[in-house]
Amino acid sequence: MIGPTRQTAGAIGAVAGVLTVGAAVGLAVERYAVGRARLRPDPEAREPFFQLPADRSRAVAADDGVLLHVEEMGPEGDVRAPTVVFVHGYTNELAVWHYQRQAFAADYPGRLVFYDQRSHGKSGRSSAEHSTIEQLGRDLYAVLEACAPRGPVVLVGHSMGGMTVMALAHEHPELFGPRVVGVALLATSTGKLAQATFGLPVAITPVTSRVLPFLTRGMRRQPKIFERSRRLGTDLAFLLARSYAFGSRDVSPALVEFVEKMTANTPVDVIAEFYGTFVDHDKLDALQVLDRVETVVLVGSKDKLTPPDHSKVIAEAVPSAQLVVVEGAGHMVQLERAPLVTLHLRALLRRVARAAGPGARSA
Repeated sequence: MIGPTRQTAGAIGAVAGVLTVGAAVGLAVERYAVGRARLRPDPEAREPFFQLPADRSRAVAADDGVLLHVEEMGPEGDVRAPTVVFVHGYTNELAVWHYQRQAFAADYPGRLVFYDQRSHGKSGRSSAEHSTIEQLGRDLYAVLEACAPRGPVVLVGHSMGGMTVMALAHEHPELFGPRVVGVALLATSTGKLAQATFGLPVAITPVTSRVLPFLTRGMRRQPKIFERSRRLGTDLAFLLARSYAFGSRDVSPALVEFVEKMTANTPVDVIAEFYGTFVDHDKLDALQVLDRVETVVLVGSKDKLTPPDHSKVIAEAVPSAQLVVVEGAGHMVQLERAPLVTLHLRALLRRVARAAGPGARSA
């Protein structure tokens, strides 16, 4: 039986995961609102989401045999600039780094590595027992060993991707300093997710903590029913995605649909299988090693899934880290405020280059 704390903490998974699941109650109003949003001029409407070419693609085997889909940009040989590895979040894909990939591919002198987490995107399906943040940390280690066996590395993790970086730090602290020379943690948390309200009124969170675990268990037991529900509630899914992924109601409809599509691409039983790992996630002690490297912690001021207080806890645990709170942005800050996030990542790489001394190359 799942206790109250497990139910509430697991809501981060369930809230993100059921964005496209809800029943079609009151959809006449929702469809009107969505229709108006989609009809207005949208500068992102022609953006080639999911279509960016890779210089190289490969499959990397995790320690349990699951094949991870990896895409690389930039030179293959050894270069002085660090390899930058981007780690996406829950119910997302490597495509979520769309704008950062475009920007860095244009001028970064080093290698860029993007990969789909297990059971996400084009990566292989995981067993339920290996759908954990600890396993994701081991997956990241496998990617590093395959794609960046030598030379410095900078890790960029968003949401569950940031938790993945923390899991790596917990399992392999010896990497931080000698190999991992920089870390960016975007919209993530070290744990204590039971205390998050996810933007809901405090008065109704006890109800939510009971309903969301029930839905998630149903998704595991009868995934076909929930998959059909997704197709019925697309307009509601749009509104939920806009509410929980972004800080502004004026965000590009194409961006909202992009996030909605990534979530829809994630099977409902995968959503359910990762549900419990957010409960057990507690990597505060692992953060000490990040004080050895250049670190930036970035979060949107209106993030409902991993609120700013969670990033402030990280910054307090890593005194040398730079904390950036992006005013008005939500959870998908790398999409909503792409130029600003890219700017801070470039600044991180410049600090890494300065710390490395003469001869190092940066963004």
